[in-house]
Amino acid sequence: MTLLATSLESEVMAELSTVLDPELDEPITDLGFVRSVDIDDTGVTVHVRLPTSFCSPNFAYLMTSDAVDALRRVEDIGQVRVFLDDHHDSDKINAGLAADAGYRGTFGVEAEDSLDELRLIFQRKAHTAAMERCIEDRLKHSGLTVADIYRLRLNNLPGGRLKEALLRRRTAIGLGIGPHARVFVDEHGEPVPPDEVPLRLRFAKAVRISIEGNSHFCRGLLATRYEEGEDLATRITNTRSSSGGSARRAS
Repeated sequence: MTLLATSLESEVMAELSTVLDPELDEPITDLGFVRSVDIDDTGVTVHVRLPTSFCSPNFAYLMTSDAVDALRRVEDIGQVRVFLDDHHDSDKINAGLAADAGYRGTFGVEAEDSLDELRLIFQRKAHTAAMERCIEDRLKHSGLTVADIYRLRLNNLPGGRLKEALLRRRTAIGLGIGPHARVFVDEHGEPVPPDEVPLRLRFAKAVRISIEGNSHFCRGLLATRYEEGEDLATRITNTRSSSGGSARRAS
């Protein structure tokens, strides 16, 4: 069920929608990971849940810390509190978030890589998948063949969600988005040589299928884990006196 939200509620949910699951490349709001949002006169409290109790602690921390950063962008929101529920590292992650301890401060010697390195790995995978979707679309709806792909430039792509998604992901990893930039490039923005196109395209397709398959699997796990105990829609409660208290659900 979807109900209209007040301006503040809408802004909070809009900011949370910018937080992506790094492996699935989808907003945590769309995935059903935001369990509840409670707004009061002191600030906002958000509870996050994941498909299993053993989901990667690195991913869990990245999403919850990104949620904190996103919510702090809401003007006059007050204190931001984000909690991870039902995870084997909930206590550790929640304590780290509350103390603003950062990734290494939260996990100590367990933090093998920096959070930026972890994020970049999955941003590059998301770019690979977005690139493959655009290329496959051109192969299906134009006269292009696999042998022509190396010549494809951004200005050859039609406008729409596929191109917009590719441009966002190129920007995220620091690649140019000029109209004459090549579409099929490696993680550093170097064009894929013509003789490597078929093999690299098969690899890109495998990455895209893996991301989409994991997304479907995780949605199923989340529904199985919580379907008997609670509604999977985000519960939004607003008791802030200046906004007029309200309680809503958002799908």
